Amino acid sequence: MVRRKQYIAIAAVLLVGCSDGTAGVSKSAVSPTGTVATTVVTRATTTTILTTTVPPTTAGLPVPSPPPDPQAIEPIVELGSMQIPKLGLSTPFFEGVTMATLDLGPGHWPGTAVPGAMGNVVLGGHRTSAGRPFRHLQKLVPGDQVIFNTETGQFVYLVVRTEIVTPESIWIIDQTAAYTATLFACHPVGSTKQRIVVFLELDV
Repeated sequence: MVRRKQYIAIAAVLLVGCSDGTAGVSKSAVSPTGTVATTVVTRATTTTILTTTVPPTTAGLPVPSPPPDPQAIEPIVELGSMQIPKLGLSTPFFEGVTMATLDLGPGHWPGTAVPGAMGNVVLGGHRTSAGRPFRHLQKLVPGDQVIFNTETGQFVYLVVRTEIVTPESIWIIDQTAAYTATLFACHPVGSTKQRIVVFLELDV
């Protein structure tokens, strides 16, 4: 289940009564559900601020597809090429993250951002088979380049950090208004117990 951040927007409704202009006292209470109730008391009136909780704004962001059946067969769609100079890697990358697609090269998670666009560009790749393009992801350090070449241009991303997560950590495909990219592969080498994840930001 994809982890989502909670955003709380406060909609204020002012219940105006008679006032003598005296400054009041404001008290707020946060409920266990995350809503906020605020009461402002003056000598002659009580002002209540009503609150509501609304979901995060996702308008305009890419919408990642659910995790696919690993054994599904996808159309072969080459999206472009990618280079990781630090690793001496230069390879085409494809649309999809099923095993058949990843056997061709790194695969782009359907529905995530495309290189150069707002959102999170997510790619998976093998470490021990089919050319093992992501074999040495652990060697990447902050500042290293990952370069994407597509029909819309060349886009350079810089490594920010690397994390080791569980296979259930689908939050790595989450989309935000930032310009980021994420590379992932099985970890440790030769095992599917965990995932190595490299986070990047567009170099602007």
